[in-house]
Amino acid sequence: MESIDSAIDVQVAGTQSAPEDLVLVGYVSGAFGLQGWVKIRPYSSTADALLEAPLFWLETVGQSGREVKRISSKVHGEDIVARLSGVEDRNAAEALKGTVVKISRALFPALPDGEFYWVDLLGLAVQNLEGDSLGVVRAMMDNGAQSILRVAAADVPEAELLKHERLIPFVDHFVKEVNQTTKTIVVDWGSDY
Repeated sequence: MESIDSAIDVQVAGTQSAPEDLVLVGYVSGAFGLQGWVKIRPYSSTADALLEAPLFWLETVGQSGREVKRISSKVHGEDIVARLSGVEDRNAAEALKGTVVKISRALFPALPDGEFYWVDLLGLAVQNLEGDSLGVVRAMMDNGAQSILRVAAADVPEAELLKHERLIPFVDHFVKEVNQTTKTIVVDWGSDY
């Protein structure tokens, strides 16, 4: 089996160092077809960045990452299938299995007003209409009906997050304002909920 370095004709944009704004968006789950397409399992139900970003950053355990050009991509069931520069056949695509895929946040497609990528909400301070601080957005989750803000104090250890978090539905009824400039979210949510 080929290594990732020989499987990819690296298309580096200026430098080998990783962009500082990389976002983990999925992983290569295997090959698709015989002509070098890879299957990518996205970590989000909306995979617009995988369909539109011109460059992917691929990383494997124990290897430095590589930036590669996305030639083409399309939805295939729950996966995205993509053609990457330098991945010419099934063997090269199979060699990438398990590779994580990251994309620069700057390359994400623009969203309409009032819509947000989860990554842009993480770390924002949450306060209620009375001005009480409820914590910061520590994580996001999806319950099938809507996105949920997982809010807790910044100093709560990750292992104890479940004990101390507030789960606030990210819907207009509860979320009154998201201000990315001031890094705050105002919610209609009691401090005793």
